[in-house]
Amino acid sequence: MLRLVFCTGTEPGKWFRRYRDSHSLESLVTADADDAMAALLAQEADLALTRLPDPRVDDSFHVVRLYEEAPGIAVPKDSVYAEVGEDITPEDVAEEIVNYRIAQDGSVDVPALRTALQVVAANVGVAIAPRPLLKVLSKKQVVALGLEDPTVARTEIALVWRRADDGDEIQDFVGVAKGRTRNSSRNVAEKRSARDKAKAKQARRKSQGKSHKDSISKPLSKRYRGSQQRKRR
Repeated sequence: MLRLVFCTGTEPGKWFRRYRDSHSLESLVTADADDAMAALLAQEADLALTRLPDPRVDDSFHVVRLYEEAPGIAVPKDSVYAEVGEDITPEDVAEEIVNYRIAQDGSVDVPALRTALQVVAANVGVAIAPRPLLKVLSKKQVVALGLEDPTVARTEIALVWRRADDGDEIQDFVGVAKGRTRNSSRNVAEKRSARDKAKAKQARRKSQGKSHKDSISKPLSKRYRGSQQRKRR
């Protein structure tokens, strides 16, 4: 049985279904948490779908990065920004109170963000966080929009597990998350250099050229030449 904890702001339900389809309903136990790494460190889970960067993730863990989260901004539902419904730039909200912002190191304090969103819902200020997380946490009085700001730290969603716990069940789930099928190999082909690719291409051309030359220069047999001559007569 595989125990998996997933962080708030992710929606891995389709991966859970695919994993259970190839195993059994009881093969996977899941739980959500604002801090998935804390559950993994407490050995309450074998595998964590968590948000990076996280200073607690060191060389004792395997890490498979899945996707980057786009930054977002939460605004009051009745604000002019929500009415327009377009991505926002820092200049657009320069006069607004920022109740929460992703830390410079990329870390996200989910409980603090929840509190900030309550303030935004009261029509006061904005909150800046990963957009998928804002969509999950935002209530009726809050709208999550895109934020065009290169200075905001980017976050990533990744699968993390202890190296000592590595096994077939974890690898099977990693395969599901990365889109591997039952018949796919877990082995990743070694990347070739540009020089190796060029040499292989030249070898193929040479082989094809030789094959073509042989096919057009091979002399006709006497029997075949005779039949051709009779036809021309």
